[in-house]
Amino acid sequence: MTPTRSAADSFNEIATVRIELEGSDPVIWREVEVPTSVTLRTLHDIIQVAIGWFDYHLWEFTIAKRRYGLSLDEDWGTEPRDEASKVRLRDVLGPRKTTIRYLYDFGDCWEHRLTVTKVRNGDSALSYPRYVAGEGNGPPEDCGGIPGFYEMLAAAGDPEHPDHAEIKEWLDGYDPKEIDELPIKYALSRIANRRNAARARLAKKATGKT
Repeated sequence: MTPTRSAADSFNEIATVRIELEGSDPVIWREVEVPTSVTLRTLHDIIQVAIGWFDYHLWEFTIAKRRYGLSLDEDWGTEPRDEASKVRLRDVLGPRKTTIRYLYDFGDCWEHRLTVTKVRNGDSALSYPRYVAGEGNGPPEDCGGIPGFYEMLAAAGDPEHPDHAEIKEWLDGYDPKEIDELPIKYALSRIANRRNAARARLAKKATGKT
């Protein structure tokens, strides 16, 4: 098998990734189908889109005690990590199931558990990454992590709470049970379009076209 064909084969491989926001009750989760060829940097983008974060803060992955994140000159004095942009998902996968820890916002400390399973060939009729399912709206940014999030919801639901009116205004119609799936699907399709363009370039290279 030639190196080019091997690269093409791995490019078409996908996995099911379940993302759970730890500490949420009921659990806020998403399921997405993700190419194993994506870098961990792109996996970060996918998680941000799926949960509804806006990429305002620092983040890191922990996989088998190794940490991955931004390049050193972007770490803002935190401990060094392997560069997430240089590691692909397929490079860190175990034989059956892989658990990945993802931390977003070192102040609010939103901890996520990713479970990666069902590595297989993708459907040529579909574009990846692809949203499959989910439950629970992602928390607003900068609300104090899991404790602050639930304190905020309690105040919003209690007209007698001294901060009720202010918090209701700040939440601006936020519904913790409702997922707006359309923006998730749209943003993931933009990532998929970049991948499809790369796949087309790979196909041209495989056939010797320029």
